[in-house]
Amino acid sequence: MATDSRTTVVVISRNRREQLLHTLSRLTELPERPPVIVVDNASTDATAEAVARQYPEVTLLTPGRNLGAVGRNLGVRHARTPYVAFSDDDSWWEPGALTAAEDLFDGHPRLGLLAARTTVGPEAVDDPLNNVLAKSPLGMAPDLPGPQVLGFLACAAVARRSAFLQAGGYHPVLFFGGEETLLAYDLAARGWGVCHCPDVVAVHCPTGGPRNGRSAVMLRNAALTAWLRRPLPVALRRTGALAAEARSDPPAREALRQVLRRLPMALRARRLLPSAVETAARRLDLEGAAPAAGPVKPAVRPAARSPR
Repeated sequence: MATDSRTTVVVISRNRREQLLHTLSRLTELPERPPVIVVDNASTDATAEAVARQYPEVTLLTPGRNLGAVGRNLGVRHARTPYVAFSDDDSWWEPGALTAAEDLFDGHPRLGLLAARTTVGPEAVDDPLNNVLAKSPLGMAPDLPGPQVLGFLACAAVARRSAFLQAGGYHPVLFFGGEETLLAYDLAARGWGVCHCPDVVAVHCPTGGPRNGRSAVMLRNAALTAWLRRPLPVALRRTGALAAEARSDPPAREALRQVLRRLPMALRARRLLPSAVETAARRLDLEGAAPAAGPVKPAVRPAARSPR
């Protein structure tokens, strides 16, 4: 497919064939005509066959196993454009959004990732996360086009490909669920800016309710992110709060079990944030501190709906 777009859209999917095909109809109709890469996370509902048949212009990657969020890393490595936008099988981009993102990256060389404004459903209701990002206590930087953040929604983000790869992309220890904060940490640790840009708009049309076990996964990954990048007192405090909650809450109990199982992997990959990034993370902790009975949650955090 001929295209002048400098942005590739990477989509990950697993066993949601009809939603994915609808999303691809939206993406392939965009005026920017972006290249699209689909990473099929070992679907068993003939997703790959349907994509190959109905959208031969789309690059289809089939790693043969469920990579979770790491499937996005595979897509980015296959992209050949300087910028990469992310969609899930129930989200896409407004016409003109990718061009607006390219202009922002062109004009701000330190910008590594932008968190777009997200509208939800056919009514285009603003996602509550938009307001959280817009009011980030980290404020503006003179060389970035929007308020600095350390969290975003994965299906409403555009990244500079070189920055994403330098930061290592999404981390396999987390697999999926709340994986965005760690990537934001790793980008900021390498000097890249992460900010909210409301003029770039993504559309999210989720179907059905939250997936089973979602709450436990989010709690698990919040604790593991602390073990991967935060000082020991922070990691211990978050794990201790999770353990206290686990006494009466089944999802927290399951989250704690999964944290303990994955902790050796997290410790092998542990790398503390630079002091300036840790200071920013602490500020978000203070702004969004939860009651002592629950885990501490950052004020700018990924929404619980981030799929896969």
